[in-house]
Amino acid sequence: MIKKVNKRNSDTVKVTFVLPDDHGQGEKVSVVGDFNDWTPGEHKLIRRSNHTYSTNVSLEEGRTYEFRYFSEENGYFNEEEADAQVANEHGSHNSVLEL
Repeated sequence: MIKKVNKRNSDTVKVTFVLPDDHGQGEKVSVVGDFNDWTPGEHKLIRRSNHTYSTNVSLEEGRTYEFRYFSEENGYFNEEEADAQVANEHGSHNSVLEL
């Protein structure tokens, strides 16, 4: 799940990436994308008391971003509720976030 909140008096959007507690991808998952040079571990999903894993990223409003999740145990996987999916140069797909 993805939550988007426009920040007041700013050109940024707070994006919260959320996975359910039973997502099945292991404990060490991060979100990677063109906003962080596809760097695993830079935006780690943290286990929350509400039985989810999540992380927040502030991104520029009015842009489109490509991203995926990265599990240290299972590799890359996509967000089913993303705004779109696009083919990538590796023969798979990236999730798309439209702000």
